[in-house]
Amino acid sequence: MPINELRTIATFGKAVELGSIRRAALAQGVTPQAASQALAQLEEHLGVRLLHRTTRSLALTEEGQRLLETTRPALAALERALAQARESKDEIAGPLRIVGPRSSFAPVLMPVLDAFCSRYPDVQPDIQLDDGKSNWVLDRVDVGFRIGTSPDEGVIARRLFPVQLMICAAPSYLRRHGAPKSLDELAAHRCSAFRHPATGQVLAWYLNIDGEIVHRHVAPAFATNDTELELQAVLAGQVIGQVANLSAAAHIRSGALVPLLLQHMTSHIGVHLYYGSRAAQPRRVRAFIDLTIERLLDAPDYVLGAKELAAAAGAAPRMKRRG
Repeated sequence: MPINELRTIATFGKAVELGSIRRAALAQGVTPQAASQALAQLEEHLGVRLLHRTTRSLALTEEGQRLLETTRPALAALERALAQARESKDEIAGPLRIVGPRSSFAPVLMPVLDAFCSRYPDVQPDIQLDDGKSNWVLDRVDVGFRIGTSPDEGVIARRLFPVQLMICAAPSYLRRHGAPKSLDELAAHRCSAFRHPATGQVLAWYLNIDGEIVHRHVAPAFATNDTELELQAVLAGQVIGQVANLSAAAHIRSGALVPLLLQHMTSHIGVHLYYGSRAAQPRRVRAFIDLTIERLLDAPDYVLGAKELAAAAGAAPRMKRRG
């Protein structure tokens, strides 16, 4: 019968330390019968007798003494390592591995990281932003973020807030070129498009048409694989673009961007937080999850209400009429 040598040697050492197989069994959470059987199996496995047993006492044999002296330092080191692991679970310190999307996400993540690092200065965040999908296991991820549909890696996922995709232009563009009154009129305007960094593919705009999400390609006057550069081109008045509330909300509220064709705005995807089982997480991971939910759930800094959007669209400057 195979035996767990490490556990059985630990039982052997505990029995010698406490002077009783029964007390060793209680200390290790097993029955006295199981402990006695394990020691007998160890002796059979080694082919030597380790203990002289009586009903009242234990005594080491010479072979038992040598085994104890040889294994005691290793068992002590193992106990220290296990104790440190248990303590670290309750300590808000150490490395914190975070993954998330590169596009548009750093301005959302950084305020959370700033608050977290100020509160817990002994935690060392290690952040990797990449628009590709991460491998939860190989990348040793503690906490992840995703823009889009809910993660499907068998992890716990929580939707934080919707991503509002809006057609926007700067007031300077609208003064020069006027505003499209329909999707068909976009063909006569300078539009931007985003080129996916991983695939190089120019992505279509996501549009709400009569309650259905439709992909529509535009003829780009400006294309880039960087969302920040695309946003800057829209802010500069070079193009009309479809931008996300993550980066556009503050500019809409300041009047630097005007939302257009609001009936075609979509919010079918969201920002998700994902993580492993909370039961086995170190406190630093649980603390970061809790702070993220506190700061980003429903995210009033990024989510624009219908009245707010309508007011922003109505506050646009007097525009040149096309045609």
